[in-house]
Amino acid sequence: MSVKDPVKIEQMKWKEYDARMRELQPVIFLPVGALEQHGPHLPMNCDEVIPREISEDVARNINGLVAPSLFYGYKSQPRVGGGNHFPGTTSLSAEAMIASVRDVITEFARHGARRIVLMDGHSENTMFIIEGIDLALKELFRDRITDMKILRIGYYEFTSAETEKIVWPDGFPSWPLEHAGMMETSIMLYRHPELVDMSSLATDVPAEFPPYDVYPMSFENIPGLPRSGALSSAKLATAEKGKLMYDEYVSGISEAVTGEFGLA
Repeated sequence: MSVKDPVKIEQMKWKEYDARMRELQPVIFLPVGALEQHGPHLPMNCDEVIPREISEDVARNINGLVAPSLFYGYKSQPRVGGGNHFPGTTSLSAEAMIASVRDVITEFARHGARRIVLMDGHSENTMFIIEGIDLALKELFRDRITDMKILRIGYYEFTSAETEKIVWPDGFPSWPLEHAGMMETSIMLYRHPELVDMSSLATDVPAEFPPYDVYPMSFENIPGLPRSGALSSAKLATAEKGKLMYDEYVSGISEAVTGEFGLA
C-alpha cells in the first residue's frame, strides 16, 4: 500500500488543500516535462520524472506543494533533443503548450496561490512557458490580482563549476548536446536504476550538427544526427555523479526559492 505524500496536491482532499492554501500560502511547484526519446538506454520519462522529483524534495524543504506535472512538452528539436520524428516522442503544439501553462497558473491563482515555480525539464519548452506566464499575468492583472510572483527554473542551470569538472572530466559538451548524456543518465542511475540499461549505450556520439536547422525533420535531412537519439556520451555516468548533481539541484533551488519568496 502506498503512503500519502503530503506535498502532492493530487493526493489531498479538497478541504485540506483549501485550508492549506488559505492559512499557509505555500509555494506551488508545477513540473513541466516531455515524453521524449532519450537514446537506447534511458526511458522516455526523463524530462518529467527528474524535475518532478526535484520539485518534491524542494517542496519538502520549504513546506511547499507540488502539482501534477504537465507531462507533454513542445516539439523535440534535432540539435537539442534529437527531433520530433523519433518514435515515442509525443509533443504539443506551441499554442497548446502556452495555453496549458496559462490556464494552470490562472487556476492556481483562483485557488489563492500567489507564489508559483515552474520547474522545466525540457529545454524546448522554455519560451512557451515564458509566454504562458506572461499571458497568465496579463489576465490576472486585468482581474486586479497584482501580487503574483512566478519563477521559471531549468534545474540543470544550478550545476556548479566544481560539479561540472567532476561529472565531465574530459570537458563539458554543452547543455544542448547533453540530451541522454551524462547528467540525465547519472541522475536516472541514482534515482531509477531499474529504468536504465547501460548495456545499450550508444556508440555514435557526440553529435556534430551544421549551424542551421533543416525541416521537415528526418535522418536524411539532418546531417550528423545520431540514429540512437543520444547526442553525447554517457559512458562515464554513475549513480554517484547523479547523487552529486541531484543534491546540488535540490539544495541550490531550495535556497533560491527561499530567497526569492522571502521565506527565511
